[in-house]
Amino acid sequence: MSLLHESKLSLKLAIPLMIGQLSQMLMGVVDTLMVGHLGVSELAALTFANSLFYVPFVFGIGVLTAVSVLSSNARGAMDSREARASCREGLYLGVGLGLLLFLICGLISLRLDWFGQPEEVTAATGTFYRIIMFSTVPALGSIALKNHADALNRAWTPFWIFLGGVLLNVLLNWMLIFGKLGCPELGFEGAAWATLIARVAILLAVLAWLMGSKDLKEWVPHRWFVRMKFNSMRKLLRLGVPASLQMLSEVSAFSAAGIIMGLIGTEAMAAHQITISMTGTAFMIPLGFSMALTVRVGEAYGAQDPPRLRDIAYSGWLVLIGSAAITASCFLFLGDTMAAWFTDEAPLVELTASLLAICAAFQFFDAQQVGSASMLRGMHDTRVPAIVAFISYWIIGIPAGCLLAFGCDMGARGIWWGLAIGLAMAAITLGWRMRVMMKHLASSPTRA
Repeated sequence: MSLLHESKLSLKLAIPLMIGQLSQMLMGVVDTLMVGHLGVSELAALTFANSLFYVPFVFGIGVLTAVSVLSSNARGAMDSREARASCREGLYLGVGLGLLLFLICGLISLRLDWFGQPEEVTAATGTFYRIIMFSTVPALGSIALKNHADALNRAWTPFWIFLGGVLLNVLLNWMLIFGKLGCPELGFEGAAWATLIARVAILLAVLAWLMGSKDLKEWVPHRWFVRMKFNSMRKLLRLGVPASLQMLSEVSAFSAAGIIMGLIGTEAMAAHQITISMTGTAFMIPLGFSMALTVRVGEAYGAQDPPRLRDIAYSGWLVLIGSAAITASCFLFLGDTMAAWFTDEAPLVELTASLLAICAAFQFFDAQQVGSASMLRGMHDTRVPAIVAFISYWIIGIPAGCLLAFGCDMGARGIWWGLAIGLAMAAITLGWRMRVMMKHLASSPTRA
């Protein structure tokens, strides 16, 4: 009964987080749907740009998960002062990281030919990539604020704001890509401008809500523009950087897979982009639920309550298994139909469907690894998961995928089987690590 009770509580917090993550992923899906109608070359360029974009972007997201952890720990300990510091320094960190990443990637965009992609793909990518990278500044700022609100169990208002941003992005895509309602027809680059405008609107809306909320008055900074507290910033970085490296190992592996697809061919790149859009969207469900697990485990850890933490963990794993069963069934039995949503070219539909079938096989591993990593983060355990992730994806997964793709002549399918192997290793190892940490906490003489 305690597992059922904790499952309900986790789901109650997770529902707006899962829907919110899905809505954010829909920005990329909408881009893929609309750009796909421009042609295969434009779709391949979108794949290349996204492969380069998501690595630094996820690095920033990973660092900012520390805001969720520290704010939830502070809430569990009823320390509003520490929570306010986490929110303010988190916003500073998000905006600062966004600017730094934009500058670094702006320099990279000047030599995209280094990546060995088809010439027509490289030529179409540069401006789009620079615009989309600048959108990381408002995006990371709004994510920092949202993480703070989620940790305070105030997830619904940010959800509606982020959903409104997605709808705005859809409208702006239609206007700017195809030149509707008097707007210039910008084609491929119109999708990047739409995303930037939508992300600026989201940041301003979340900030306005936090500043005007009476319910959160004690938990939101009374003053935003004050001298940076380096102690709070060190806490965020000490926890966030290893967590970011853990997430980065996985996402960079998938991004590298997209670049490797360019060595196989344009059709492989297009199939990969469609597949990653579908699987990435499905992944938002276990990711959103895992974000709730970070908050709930963080509260129990802050309150030093091992029995409650254990029940949260085991109930979380059960829910994740059920979620994975649903998405795996969809990919396995509806792969052809899903692929046909994006393109009417029969060879591309066939290849994409075969990749989605592979994705069905690793849904369980993907859900379990993100759940375990998120719960470990709530317990301030981020260094070991970072090492596990690097070994799983880069020492095992990517080499295995290249061997299958080129050595066994499996092409794009071989790359995705390599990713599946990496996810399986991460899921098994991180699950074991979580159980070790729970036993250690239960035996600690300082527990309540």
